[in-house]
Amino acid sequence: TIKTMLDDLGMDEDDDEAVPLPNVNAAILKKVIAWARQHKDDPPPPEDDENREKRTDDIDPWDQDFLKVDQGTLFELILASNYLDIKGLLDVTCKTVANMIK
Repeated sequence: TIKTMLDDLGMDEDDDEAVPLPNVNAAILKKVIAWARQHKDDPPPPEDDENREKRTDDIDPWDQDFLKVDQGTLFELILASNYLDIKGLLDVTCKTVANMIK
């Protein structure tokens, strides 16, 4: 997580230093931050339940519109959300790809 990365770098919340994110470019980070701002008040996602049906048709309309991007950008968002450990964004981007394949 980002907190773990900051701890590993010896940084705390009050530092004004730049945080290196070598696997995420600026344009993708801006999109990740926009997604996070939109979803900041969302309840935490439920724990994975292996018996739970995996659905791809439950994407929020805002997310559907937000993810109307080219495939390269969508792939970069998947990589960034995985690297930054943002489960909600990772889930919705992967569902979007699954719907593209259908």
